[in-house]
Amino acid sequence: MNTAYDQLVARLKRAHTLYTVADLLGWDEQVNLPPDSADVRATQHAVMAETQHAAATDPAISRLLDELEGGTPARQPTLSDSGQAVVLRYARRDYDRAVKLPADFVAEKAAHSSHAYHAWAEAKAKDDFAGYAPFLEKHLAFARREAELLGWDDRPYDYAIDRHDPGLTAASIAALFTELKHGLVPLVTAIRASRVHAETSLFKKFPIEAQRAFLREVTERLGFNYRRGRIDVSLHPFCSGTGADIRMTTRFDPDNPLDSLFSSIHETGHGLYEQGLPREHLGTALGQAVGMAVHESQSRLWENQVARSRAFWKYFEPKFRALFPAQLAAVSSEALYLAVNAVEPTLIRVDADEVHYNLHILLRFELEQQLFSGELAVRDLPTAWNALCTELLGQTPANNREGVLQDVHWSSGGFGYFPSYCLGNMMAAQLWATASRVLPGLEEDFARGDFTRLLRWLRENIHTQGRQYDTLELVRRVTGEELGPKHLLAYLRERYGRLYLG
Repeated sequence: MNTAYDQLVARLKRAHTLYTVADLLGWDEQVNLPPDSADVRATQHAVMAETQHAAATDPAISRLLDELEGGTPARQPTLSDSGQAVVLRYARRDYDRAVKLPADFVAEKAAHSSHAYHAWAEAKAKDDFAGYAPFLEKHLAFARREAELLGWDDRPYDYAIDRHDPGLTAASIAALFTELKHGLVPLVTAIRASRVHAETSLFKKFPIEAQRAFLREVTERLGFNYRRGRIDVSLHPFCSGTGADIRMTTRFDPDNPLDSLFSSIHETGHGLYEQGLPREHLGTALGQAVGMAVHESQSRLWENQVARSRAFWKYFEPKFRALFPAQLAAVSSEALYLAVNAVEPTLIRVDADEVHYNLHILLRFELEQQLFSGELAVRDLPTAWNALCTELLGQTPANNREGVLQDVHWSSGGFGYFPSYCLGNMMAAQLWATASRVLPGLEEDFARGDFTRLLRWLRENIHTQGRQYDTLELVRRVTGEELGPKHLLAYLRERYGRLYLG
């Protein structure tokens, strides 16, 4: 029976399909696009954004929502199902937001994001922040205008956060980050004073093709389905797509094989989440991720709690050595494990160890708040970045490539995303503590190369839930506790305290 609900879902899925086409254009832009074709891609993005916006604001969606929300049980016999109620709730929210955004605004913003990405890539290569600043200023203007159109004009940064993690605010995040910083800084200080030092300079001349083969074996073993996904190379690693077609990227350095490996595992965590969403519900709230903090919890858990563990390397070290016998001949197992868990300050976020990583996020969170409040002008961003970097990390960037230009996120107007990484770290540690308690013997599984029990547990408790619960409620339901930094701090003290403090 073609009920009103069926008709609504069909329209939601059509809008989602158009979104995935636009997403694929974005993936191709960073992986395959010829350098002189950027202007054409910007036009394509604008057209696709306008087309998808038209589908998302189809008046039929509003009519069907009105009917389903106000109809009698006889006309909507299945609405008692809580899953359908979730679909309706988010469909209403998304529709009401979309109709407030003019089509020309949506198209112009999409085209600008394309132009700004290429401007950022060029600026990073040339260390030219001044050339990129106008693009960032326009992104900030778009973000403020969008918040105003949607009724968030008095809280534009809260809207930026809500786009990625609905229900969270700058104030609620700041409270969590303050508690985390209070416990983290003493650990950072103690480890910096340690006499134990990881020797990462031992890694030289690791052939790219062998690196590619190793990370493919690792990510397949973790559970990534390459029949519905692939991994390529881009300037900045990322994951895009839906469970039906996942596109991941990494980058390779012959003198830093761990970078490509852990970047790939990180993106695999995102891919596993998307591949675990209920495929029959893709395009509705039941087939969508909760938000980016939950998404990052999946990538960070696989990258850190799993892939930096002794058990993981007990299984994969022989395979790593078989691919790189000459390069690892003089590296002991303990030296390799210490290098995997090296703790040393770095200016580059994506190269940061677990102990320092959250300080990088605190830096970006603080600067984003200042940008949105008007306290900080874009032109003054490099100076503010360098000062805060010196304060938090004890290092000052020598240039903007290793400072304010290092991340891709702002080139797409991705304000409010950075806090998701730190929230994801907290959540990953909390999920890991719960999984370790309810699934005894996980470490023994890993040592045998078996990651299926953990993946199945994440599938059941996180992936298949879709958006039935918001971030904080999902954490409470799965772990029995409120989201907080307690488990992250305990995990960092346990793993890195043992290695560096004895």
